[in-house]
Amino acid sequence: MVRSSPILPALLLAAATALGPAFMSPPAMAADEAGADVIAEKYAALLERDYVYPETGKRYADAIRVGIAAGRYKALAGEALGTAIDNDVNAVSPDGHLRLRVPEAAGAAAAPAPGGAAPVRRPPKVPVEQAGWIAPGIAFIRFNVFPQDEAVTAEAAKFMADHADAKAIIFDIRTHNGGGLDQMDAIFPWLFGKETRLVTMATRASVDAEGGSPIAGIASMREAKGDAGMVAREHWATPNADTRLRDAKVYVLTSGASASAAEHFALAMKHTGRGVLVGAPTAGANHFGRGEDLGGGYGAFIPVGRTYDPVTGEDWEGDGVQPDIAVPPADALVRALTELGVAPAEAKALSDARMPGWPMERRKPRGAKP
Repeated sequence: MVRSSPILPALLLAAATALGPAFMSPPAMAADEAGADVIAEKYAALLERDYVYPETGKRYADAIRVGIAAGRYKALAGEALGTAIDNDVNAVSPDGHLRLRVPEAAGAAAAPAPGGAAPVRRPPKVPVEQAGWIAPGIAFIRFNVFPQDEAVTAEAAKFMADHADAKAIIFDIRTHNGGGLDQMDAIFPWLFGKETRLVTMATRASVDAEGGSPIAGIASMREAKGDAGMVAREHWATPNADTRLRDAKVYVLTSGASASAAEHFALAMKHTGRGVLVGAPTAGANHFGRGEDLGGGYGAFIPVGRTYDPVTGEDWEGDGVQPDIAVPPADALVRALTELGVAPAEAKALSDARMPGWPMERRKPRGAKP
């Protein structure tokens, strides 16, 4: 059965953001036939109806409607319209997932390379990179995204099976921008010796009641008691029959670019004590949700729920998940390897050979304060 990925719409925005201005900032274009104010009102109505915190959603909607009444949006289109609305929304309350998607310009030119050379476009991120043995007994894998893709889920499961004799596994999520639960649910059964509660995910009750929860129906999610106005589900790990990785050491490499589903993975490892986080605090983009079409090529990601530590009740919005061992992200693999007994010089060489090609700091959302 096909199901919605809880954070996949945000992943698409994050991945596009990572590609840079040539892919995210089309030139101004004529507003669709409905007009900029109608686009803004559709966005306001969705935020008021569905945003995870009703009071904040109402404040977002009020701010956008003030902008409509003042005529701030009427003459705008494309990136200019997105920036104006995002500025007004972020002035109310920043949210790591809120961003108005604007129409993509067909054939938008790539940014020129330094020195006037031919424009260079970076290839799109692949979900999995450099999976394999990095040192005797130590397995390594980098996830850039957790997509809703059966082939990638099978690849994650195969990696775990192929490295089931590892004494340690290093998960590199320093350039991981988000996604869903499928690959996590292929990984976790190998790492836990008993059923383990990982995190709690709570959806606004009105959204859940209308069948709009992106996590409803997922086998690893179990309904639980939650706050008023919310429907809570707990994400659980259920062990498989293979016990070889139960005692393997687990290190998770993090950075400011580790966002959304990557942060879910990081919190699950940290909260349960199953993995050691090495690197920098994650991006602080907590709220999960769903994509909405606003018409005319415009769209929005509407956060409808939050993920949090089931013991403390705290989430990571704005603050990120804090590492257990704080080091610059570029040094995280060296530190993990040396913690596992690899000589420093060898650890540095191995790290250099596996340095991510994508930034390890998340770009600030459009409209965010400096």
